[in-house]
Amino acid sequence: MSYQKNAEAQGIVFEKQTPGYLNLCIRSGNQLITSGHVSDLKGKLGADVSVEDGYKAARNCVEKILKSVWNAHGNLDGLKVIKVLGCVNSTQDFTDQHLVINGASDLLHVIFGKEGDGYHARSALGFAQLPTGVAVEVEAIFEIVG
Repeated sequence: MSYQKNAEAQGIVFEKQTPGYLNLCIRSGNQLITSGHVSDLKGKLGADVSVEDGYKAARNCVEKILKSVWNAHGNLDGLKVIKVLGCVNSTQDFTDQHLVINGASDLLHVIFGKEGDGYHARSALGFAQLPTGVAVEVEAIFEIVG
């Protein structure tokens, strides 16, 4: 099955986006670089948001990223996930940012394969605050390989 069909099988619906203030996904050479995409969920991990809900929020970010990549590139086939940066709005003593950002990585593994094109480098960082109080923000870099 193609990566595009894998994403659609996960319930992701692809529609044309209206350009906004910033470019959500820009092509540079053979790379697609996304802006940070924020979760619909607001709150702070370690206070009022559980790891499970943070995991879902990170997944939500990747769904939005894939829609932006689709808008820039036309489909998801022929892409390789290179790098993911996950930012978690968390209390000072919260140390499970990596478990939250697994929500992003796991969805990319399902769509692009855990080995091969979905096997990516990643950083998961805690932040004192994220824009508008969102729980998670994720950005990614893809390589166009096909």
